[in-house]
Amino acid sequence: MPSTLAATREPGLAERISGHLPNGALATQPARDGVCAIWIAADHLRPTLAALKIWAATSLMLLDLTAIDERERTHRDGQPQAAFTLVYHLISLTTRADEVRIKVPLGATAPTLPSICDLWPNANWYEREVWDLFGIYFDNHPDLRRILTPPTWTGHPLRKDHHARATEMPPYSLTEADEAREQDAMRLDPSAWGMRRHSEHSDFMFLNLGPNHPSVHGMFRIMLQLEGERIVEAVPDIGFHHRGAEKMGERQSWHGYIPYTDRVDYLGGVMNNFPYVMAVETLAGITVPPRAQMIRVMLAELFRIASHLVFYGTMAQDVGQLSPVFYMFTDRERVFGIIEAICGFRMHPAWFRIGGVAMDLPAGWEGLVRAFLDDMPGRLDEYDSMVMRNPIFRARTKGVGAYTTAEAVEWGITGPGLRATGLAWDYRRHAPYACYGQLEFDIPTGTNGDCYDRVAVHVAEIRQSLRIIRQCVDNMPAGPVKADHPLTTPPPKARTMHDIETLIHHFLGVS
Repeated sequence: MPSTLAATREPGLAERISGHLPNGALATQPARDGVCAIWIAADHLRPTLAALKIWAATSLMLLDLTAIDERERTHRDGQPQAAFTLVYHLISLTTRADEVRIKVPLGATAPTLPSICDLWPNANWYEREVWDLFGIYFDNHPDLRRILTPPTWTGHPLRKDHHARATEMPPYSLTEADEAREQDAMRLDPSAWGMRRHSEHSDFMFLNLGPNHPSVHGMFRIMLQLEGERIVEAVPDIGFHHRGAEKMGERQSWHGYIPYTDRVDYLGGVMNNFPYVMAVETLAGITVPPRAQMIRVMLAELFRIASHLVFYGTMAQDVGQLSPVFYMFTDRERVFGIIEAICGFRMHPAWFRIGGVAMDLPAGWEGLVRAFLDDMPGRLDEYDSMVMRNPIFRARTKGVGAYTTAEAVEWGITGPGLRATGLAWDYRRHAPYACYGQLEFDIPTGTNGDCYDRVAVHVAEIRQSLRIIRQCVDNMPAGPVKADHPLTTPPPKARTMHDIETLIHHFLGVS
């Protein structure tokens, strides 16, 4: 994120936090991305966050809550001593992005903090994740149990002393006693899921929905409680989707981790490369050439269209309309044809590089993209008639699953789910990155925050993505597609035998 935004962000949240600390902050830590980090003592956490919540009303979102195992850190650069650090990332959804990170140092023995679930409901799962992966306890949490690993898991995987490979452990074995323990852990205890009988005068049952295969819109399992034919409770279990990507990152190089990011959201492709490589570039002070920036945006928006088409088609299918998904997947295949022509791969090209992209655009790319841009709006018009104006689809989505903007902020909902409530907030507009600040696009919003509005926002975003891509095609700059920086991608092979500098960099980075 551009550091020039720091001046517009820091005076808000950062200064207010400092004003609520009786003895001042333990330390203030500048960051490369311009987001101020304030270290505060554990005792001051809840009073400070509560005061911020009152001041900001419904505009302050808990964007993230995570932890860092710092026991092996050797360079602290003025930071307080800490075996573990809790990081709270807050963002104000005002006209400009106002962000701050609060860091809380904790000791190595029984690290504990008070829960903030009563301040932000979305802290519930975040705190469970930190307990599960780091072993940090949260006092007064309503349901502090493992969320990503099985209940019988031993240890906390994101601690640095936890094994990262199977080869670091003895050969796997399962005794009869261990097998009995695992089988017993699989028994359903409704009370452990927070379920209770809702009526004294009727029978009820529990139904295990899933876990389903990842191709069914992502791996998930839902515990349903039924009273007759009516669902009275639905509790999700998200642990089946966890792949340990953070742990795998501990043993990868900066460049070697890029393919793992493709799989964070298996429909997002290079959109998941984007924030990762930007983060590394920001840390290392690497400037990406303008042509690479615009190529990145164009590819990201193509993947956004492909992802939205999957949502659009399967959403219609899930409420009983079978035809649209076949038409929309045909359009998705056309998008993948363009992506494959440019990247050499379809769903997971891992094509972005630290400092740019893997290679320049191939001959004929412009004709492929323009043909798609010219044809797709008419296809979307047909889908509007087929789906959005279909009375059965409208009846099954309007007024269903509705929530307000305030509720969305409380639960940390972002993207189309937030914009469907009427809030025109988009990170590409409020804190522009790459070349988004040079491009014109609208922020689609809904009114009622229900299922129908969320679909409508997705559809409108497809049209805006087409608009963004057309601007990229019309204004694609010339120049290199990789940063001229020795820490990024290797120099061109043709240059490695001409001077000692590029030869050395190629040897160190590749050979």
